Amino acid sequence: MCIFNRSNLFKILCEESVFTASLMENDAYDRIGDEPPNYEETSFSGGTTSNGNGTGNGEHRAVRPSVVSAFGHDTLDRVPNIDFYRNAGSVSGNRAVRPSLQELHDVFQKVSVCPSPLQPPLHISDREGSDGTPSDDVESVIPLDNKDGTVRFGWIKGVLVRCMLNIWGVMLFIRLSWVFGQAGWGLGIVVIALSCVVTTVTGLSMSAICTNGVVRGGGAYYLISRSLGPEFGGSIGLIFAFANAVAVAMYVVGFAETVVDLLKENDAIMIDELNDIRIIGCISVVLLLGISVAGMEWEAKAQIGLLIILLVAIANVFVGTGIPASTDKKSKGFFNYDAKIFMENLPPDFRDGETFFSVFAIFFPAATGILAGANISGDLKDPQDALPKGTLLAILITGVTYLGVALCVSATVVRDATGNINDTIATGMEMLCNGTNTAACEQGWNFSSCDVNSCKFGSMNNFQVMTMVSGFGPLITAGTFSATLSSALASLVSAPKVFQALCKDNIYTALKFFAKGHGKNNEPIRGYVLTFIIAVAFIIIADLNVIAPIISNFFLASYALINFSCFHASYAKSPGWRPAYRYYNMWLSLFGAVLCCGVMFVINWWAALLTYAIEIFLYVYVTVKKPNVNWGSSTQAVTFVSAVNNALSLTGVEDHVKNFRPQCMVLTGAPKNRPALLDLAHCFTKNYGLCLTCEVFVGPRTETLTDVNAGMEKNQMWLNKKKRKAFYAAVACDSFRQGTEILLQASGLGRLKPNILMMGFKKDWRTADTAGVQSYVGILHDAFDFEYGTVVLRMNQGLDISHIIKAQGEYARTHTRTHARTCIKQKQSEYSSLRALTTPQSPQVVVVNERLVSTSTQFQRKQGKGTIDVWWMFDDGGLTLLLPYILTTRKKFKDCKMRIFIAGQPGRVEMKSLLEKFRIKYADIHVIDDITQNPNSNSWKMFEDMIEPFRLHEGSKSTTLAEALRKDNPWKISDAELDTFEEKTNLQVRLNELLQENSRAANLIIVSMPIARLGSVSDHLYMAWLDILTKNLPPTMLIRGNHKSVLTFYS
Repeated sequence: MCIFNRSNLFKILCEESVFTASLMENDAYDRIGDEPPNYEETSFSGGTTSNGNGTGNGEHRAVRPSVVSAFGHDTLDRVPNIDFYRNAGSVSGNRAVRPSLQELHDVFQKVSVCPSPLQPPLHISDREGSDGTPSDDVESVIPLDNKDGTVRFGWIKGVLVRCMLNIWGVMLFIRLSWVFGQAGWGLGIVVIALSCVVTTVTGLSMSAICTNGVVRGGGAYYLISRSLGPEFGGSIGLIFAFANAVAVAMYVVGFAETVVDLLKENDAIMIDELNDIRIIGCISVVLLLGISVAGMEWEAKAQIGLLIILLVAIANVFVGTGIPASTDKKSKGFFNYDAKIFMENLPPDFRDGETFFSVFAIFFPAATGILAGANISGDLKDPQDALPKGTLLAILITGVTYLGVALCVSATVVRDATGNINDTIATGMEMLCNGTNTAACEQGWNFSSCDVNSCKFGSMNNFQVMTMVSGFGPLITAGTFSATLSSALASLVSAPKVFQALCKDNIYTALKFFAKGHGKNNEPIRGYVLTFIIAVAFIIIADLNVIAPIISNFFLASYALINFSCFHASYAKSPGWRPAYRYYNMWLSLFGAVLCCGVMFVINWWAALLTYAIEIFLYVYVTVKKPNVNWGSSTQAVTFVSAVNNALSLTGVEDHVKNFRPQCMVLTGAPKNRPALLDLAHCFTKNYGLCLTCEVFVGPRTETLTDVNAGMEKNQMWLNKKKRKAFYAAVACDSFRQGTEILLQASGLGRLKPNILMMGFKKDWRTADTAGVQSYVGILHDAFDFEYGTVVLRMNQGLDISHIIKAQGEYARTHTRTHARTCIKQKQSEYSSLRALTTPQSPQVVVVNERLVSTSTQFQRKQGKGTIDVWWMFDDGGLTLLLPYILTTRKKFKDCKMRIFIAGQPGRVEMKSLLEKFRIKYADIHVIDDITQNPNSNSWKMFEDMIEPFRLHEGSKSTTLAEALRKDNPWKISDAELDTFEEKTNLQVRLNELLQENSRAANLIIVSMPIARLGSVSDHLYMAWLDILTKNLPPTMLIRGNHKSVLTFYS
């Protein structure tokens, strides 16, 4: 029901349908998983229809046919089958639905039938009217089948080739000789080994993660998000996609610089060097974009071609080191294999301010690229098998290649050479060789001038050493082109794929536009365009000295989180962590994570800080937005383990009065039914105490269990949506009191156990049946018996708005979801027609409902300046004083001052001293000295009218008749009872007069709750006391502690 009015009534009535609609809109919400499965009807079932729990509801839902089981008898049970465990929209097959426990337990009635063959599971696509298409489940990122020609890659073409091409970069041909020249081959091996340690440990961690279940598209983002949750995955996913996009520019500019160098050598510069780099770079990225958009198949073919060129170039280097050196090459420092050259290049020779760490920082980007295969995980035939095998083998092959090429160069090329063919030494003068160029001298060359003047050749000075060493120089240039373009192409494909997976999960709702795919391979065309724009923007900058270390740090941040994901999942010891890949160690993964973080600072400390700052910002953003996804992350598992351990540790600690905090059990029914009660309880507990919203379903268990089970998740989600830090609990019982008694005894865990019962005042006690009143008062007695503090809230308009919510639900069911959402935007003038649709009651009833809703939400609003009046009549341990004090510390009540009212003689000052010792701020203390006076006649008349229908009046009757009346109506109020408790009755009536006189304008009234002695005070007399005490007052809370101290003035 949608009602437009002056208050916020409409907002409350419409929000439930909008909330449900928002859930269904989210792609991460599994629609199919929340619907009951439909089964085919058979004669075997007797043609009955059921709602899943054995009760007909008018809906046609047939029962699955019985089958002959493997055990030889008719049964609805199914044998284990993989299809039962698939997600909705599974890539490899349809999800099957097994019979529910209720169907096996309640619905099935065995009837003699002819045995039928063992039937396969009923799939979702087998349902009548189903087209077999997957839902918008978050896992459904690629089409259901592969019969339409979708390209899928094996581990060689999909992972091994891509990783090798991405790892073999420009560094192999241009910087590797310089690295070994600076560090020597001794420390050079350490540089390569350390890089390989980082990538290998990361590869092992990735292998463990990706073999712990089916892997979808998204690469590093998918692995991290499904392991650590959307907060980490969403932050690193955006960074990683952006890094890959910028990496396209970095590799293309590297290619363009090489081309410009060739143009410069041939005097063919078009404009100038900087603009030529921009022109060549933009043309190159356009061509690469065309290859990528053409489809993964064309991109894969291009990668194979580039790999062949690269392999020939690498082989060319090894072949060249064995070809006898010409005089020109010797003048430039190349002498074929020589042991003395090899030993001379062993120690480091750092120059120009370089250190081991700076050299390592320059080399390490060459080792990145191990996620190239993982980034297209959605296009692999079997990611679980392909990723570990291809990635680890690629790390091994590329590591050996880097080491082999570097050692060959170290054994054949000296550090410094002049390039002058006339710098030779006469034959027989080799014995005079000494200094830093001994090896060259013994080969008959004098490069001693390099000690004084800088030379242009040798491994320390010439970045084109590989071209000189190779057997055919142009092949090295081709290899350089191949390395840069293959890396650029891999990044150009990776960035949109990762970004598309991130957008599909709808973590950043503004990016939903980029989730759409096109064609048989679900190509992210929009992502390609965005990546192209980013790449061109950075190509135009054409300065990679600043951006390159940031990219490396982005990649390293991803590696660190992959390692941490593996460690975290292992540490959580969740039963769901069962990776097929066994060659990993949780502590090795943690070491890898720390190592990656350390390498980030080694490469560039400010870039590392920038990376962490961006990641923290995105993490906080996603955390605040709380995307509606649940991937069973290890973060959830660790949170659960921590909660259990903390709860257990609390059991070994004795309660102390200083650590007392309210822990409330609130009898709200469904949490949305009594918002005022929930709001006050939430103010007491906030984020610092336990709050349980409890509901008791009364009736036969077979009829109520479905409601109990269905309401658990729905009501908890409602609490979370409303940001109420509370839990929902429900029980099914034959009576309300019995259910509450179960909750009072069994709720909580260890020290996390409720100590306060909160409930609403039974406003209709005078018209309710006797059993209802006895049940209500019995609950209060039970709370006292179990030593609970007790709080009863009374509001003149009432607390329960369930009838309004029910009417709204009926309205929502008769209108489309679209209309339910758009009704919020309708004008005020539509109120009358909408009211006629949904509320056939009179206008007076509508006004009452408006006031009820407005009153019930008053504690959701900030309270204006006023007072909280505390009538602390009896010492109950301090709970009556502590709860209002807690309220004054909350933002909604911060403008309210606390006034204390006590009974006694004028001039009583001990209360002021007590409050000062308790350090409780108050505005005033009022001593009521006329509380013992008799109430006036009008008040007493009101009380007598209240109890008149429940009096026995046995005093005016004969003894025999009086006894008969007592026997027939033991629950009624006797004259003797009234006489016995006359003073206590007078006190309640008199207190109401004083409350009317002193606290009529208060925002909230707190009064000590009177206690009825069990077995002495009848239930109706006790209800009359509570009613007359709180009648015609602002919102009033009756509080009674369990008479154990909750306040102390000791430190």
